[in-house]
Amino acid sequence: MDISAPAADKATAPTDPRALKSFAEFYPFYLTEHSNRTCRRLHFVGSTLSLVCLASALALQQPWFLLLGLLCGYGFAWVGHFGFEKNKPASFKRPLYSFMGDWAMYRDIWLGRVAF
Repeated sequence: MDISAPAADKATAPTDPRALKSFAEFYPFYLTEHSNRTCRRLHFVGSTLSLVCLASALALQQPWFLLLGLLCGYGFAWVGHFGFEKNKPASFKRPLYSFMGDWAMYRDIWLGRVAF
């Protein structure tokens, strides 16, 4: 799914992501919540830094890198949502699906399915 153009009309998206019963239903909604290119880029940078922190924690056996990874991942994403997308992250209502959506979108950006 290429979302280089503005995402589907947000008025047609469910207002409560808790109503979505599967990740397959949730992911299209998730993408509509990331229609702003800067928001997507901030997610991508935060996810990349999180992976670097995870690798550092494992390589250096320093668990505090895990906390730094969480701060990077969520910090960049929340700046994207509150500062650019002007919405609340879905992680407040669907934390597991949102976490899965972060990584699915990260993969899809790498694969060129979602515009960077």
